[in-house]
Amino acid sequence: MTTDDLAFDQRHIWHPYTSMTSPLPVYPVASAEGCELILSDGRRLVDGMSSWWAAIHGYNHPQLNAAMKSQIDAMSHVMFGGITHTPAIELCRKLVAMTPQPLECVFLADSGSVAVEVAMKMALQYWQAKGEARQRFLTFRNGYHGDTFGAMSVCDPDNSMHSLWKGYLPENLFAPAPQSRMDGEWDERDMVGFARLMAAHRHEIAAVIIEPIVQGAGGMRMY
Repeated sequence: MTTDDLAFDQRHIWHPYTSMTSPLPVYPVASAEGCELILSDGRRLVDGMSSWWAAIHGYNHPQLNAAMKSQIDAMSHVMFGGITHTPAIELCRKLVAMTPQPLECVFLADSGSVAVEVAMKMALQYWQAKGEARQRFLTFRNGYHGDTFGAMSVCDPDNSMHSLWKGYLPENLFAPAPQSRMDGEWDERDMVGFARLMAAHRHEIAAVIIEPIVQGAGGMRMY
């Protein structure tokens, strides 16, 4: 990667979560292996964020590489509307085997934000079909669910970048986040605020949305 490449990047490429007026320098990555990013000058950096928790098995994993190469030789991508294929069926069969009843149907989404959008739309459409005007969501503060508009509406409205969008987003219900840590004892008082909101707005709530096990971007807080 040349200095001209980096200069072009700085002038013309907008990176996510980056200041427009005083952007931090970017790391020029040439390759990646295991938990490390290998820069164009040969330096190695440990990717502690694991590409926003998406590369949980590490980079350049031989089994994953082989599976991707095999798949791309057959087809890289086809739309899923009105079409199915064996890899999707095999994946969904495994997912259904892992989930408890009655969770026996799968909708495949291409990102976390889109998955949240779809889940919220399903909840709203369910109550609409039932003839009930339930259009709000209950969640915890400090949560992060994505960057599309619906997902932003259930992220912390004050303690996050999503506060910039107040006035545009639907107003949902936010309970105080549990303070218990993974190495501590569970404190029932952590759920008092949540229970009060649930009771007071039970006829308005379409669904509850909570990050499972851990609040990631909200500070790696273990439930």
